Amino acid sequence: MQFLKDVGLIRSKVQCSTCDRDMTWYADPSISNGFRWRCRRTVFGVLYSASSSIRTGSWFQQNKLTFREILLVTYGIVCRETAHRIIEEHCLSSSTVADWGMFCRETMLVFMAGCSEKLGDPNKIVEVDESKFGRRKYHRGHPLKSQWVFGGVERESGRTFLVPVPDRTTDTLVAIIRDWIEPGTTAISDCWGAYRNLESQGFTHRTVKHSIHFVDSTPVLTQTQLSPRGASSTSSSANTTGAKTTSTTWYSTCSWRGAGRKAFHHSCNYFT
Repeated sequence: MQFLKDVGLIRSKVQCSTCDRDMTWYADPSISNGFRWRCRRTVFGVLYSASSSIRTGSWFQQNKLTFREILLVTYGIVCRETAHRIIEEHCLSSSTVADWGMFCRETMLVFMAGCSEKLGDPNKIVEVDESKFGRRKYHRGHPLKSQWVFGGVERESGRTFLVPVPDRTTDTLVAIIRDWIEPGTTAISDCWGAYRNLESQGFTHRTVKHSIHFVDSTPVLTQTQLSPRGASSTSSSANTTGAKTTSTTWYSTCSWRGAGRKAFHHSCNYFT
């Protein structure tokens, strides 16, 4: 538990909502977590008592898995273990592993959205794509809300940008590209019609048609392949090895490589 506090995955200090004083960490063998935050004060001669779960406001909240199980499944996902191996090693259901995979990717995306920066120059290549994301409530069920996200990765440096957008029309995407990519940059996209006029906006534009081949046949334009093994997919294209890759997994892996494992340590802020 001290390790979880040290790395910020659970709170190291909690303030009582009634008296505004720091609550006390104490052992409680009657609960599965083994510990709880508690405040016991005498206010105007009356004994006041309040408590709070150590999971609240953290990566572990609102979930019945143990701390150990959550750490193991999260570690497996970010280390790009296959879903099958995680299921077999830790005796978890396929739906549990799929859900946690989505949570990890969402957390990386949220982290990277706050670290986005303008990319490119005339000697750089930036790959762009758009994808639609949905979020489940309390780790269960169908996605309740969808959001288009547009982003790019600079091939040479791994730097990225991610921007939520209302739609993927030409006006929307071209405006975002002008804001986030320097003129003169070589931009690589799929064949979606919204990218058709990028040349007129001052960019060198190349395309990859996924229905024919995932990897462009020209070596200098080969698309960066960053699909994590065992990642779940929503809409996918086949690459040259027959594996699946998606915009979701592409953005997430770019984000993970670009930001490092800081996203995991910042994940508690995502669920507060």
